[in-house]
Amino acid sequence: MAARCLTHLQSLEAESIHIMREIASEFERPVLLFSGGKDSICLLRFAEKAFRPGRFPFPLMHIDTGHNFPELIQFRDRKAKQLGETLIVRTVTDAIQKSIAKPVPGEISRNRLQTPTLLSAIEEFRFDCAIGGARRDEEKARAKERIFSFRDAFGQWDPKNQRPELWNIYNARVHPGEHMRAFPLSNWTEKDVWQYINKEKLEIPSIYFSHPRELLRRQNQWLPISEYIQPRPKENTANLRVRVRTIGDITCTGCIESDASTIQQIIEEVSAARVTERGGRADDKRSETSMEDRKKEGYF
Repeated sequence: MAARCLTHLQSLEAESIHIMREIASEFERPVLLFSGGKDSICLLRFAEKAFRPGRFPFPLMHIDTGHNFPELIQFRDRKAKQLGETLIVRTVTDAIQKSIAKPVPGEISRNRLQTPTLLSAIEEFRFDCAIGGARRDEEKARAKERIFSFRDAFGQWDPKNQRPELWNIYNARVHPGEHMRAFPLSNWTEKDVWQYINKEKLEIPSIYFSHPRELLRRQNQWLPISEYIQPRPKENTANLRVRVRTIGDITCTGCIESDASTIQQIIEEVSAARVTERGGRADDKRSETSMEDRKKEGYF
């Protein structure tokens, strides 16, 4: 009998499910970081396929900046309730009030403040593995990550001191106070993710599709006008049909002009794109090393 050949997506899915099960078997207190974005939606699907009909062997957790797209938070809460899984939310606002996170005067984006908030939550619940949706194709620094990315007792990442991963064998050993970040989507691309969402018919937040929105032009990109970010004198504003490719703090998440109203149209748009997915994130443009510096401090 001829061996069954897996398609590209089936092969990626099988690897990701294997990683999920490795995490469940190797760690005592893992957690899945769920923001409601497209990548973490795929992680939920892998968890369903790996562990259903049982409960997930880990809770879900969102580090909430407080500067979010309302559509995203509504989707996050609805999805967690639909799955019947525990959702932990820790907010940057609370972290600021407790002096865990310290804002920099004049800095609007709260993405940087997610780091101390996340590390505090990991310490609070004694999590020994945080499962994230980062992919290697997103950004240069993330391309240096292993699938199991070791973090020291301070939650910091040293790209020059990571463990080899040969033949899909992962070293999950951590001492008390240390933890691991695990990335089941490491070998996926943005296009793979959208093709998988299409194949599995997964629900996604409406802001991924084309919709009208009030915007302002800043740093060569269109940013959503909201209670957190308002036009400055002489800044251009417009009402355009746009969508988002990546979701972060609403104050720094650029929108792209688009008429894509179906997932197939999004796939076609992504296939033709010449700008990286995170090219629309204003806080990633501060310097070439900004993401790597933040990751060394403990960022996702």
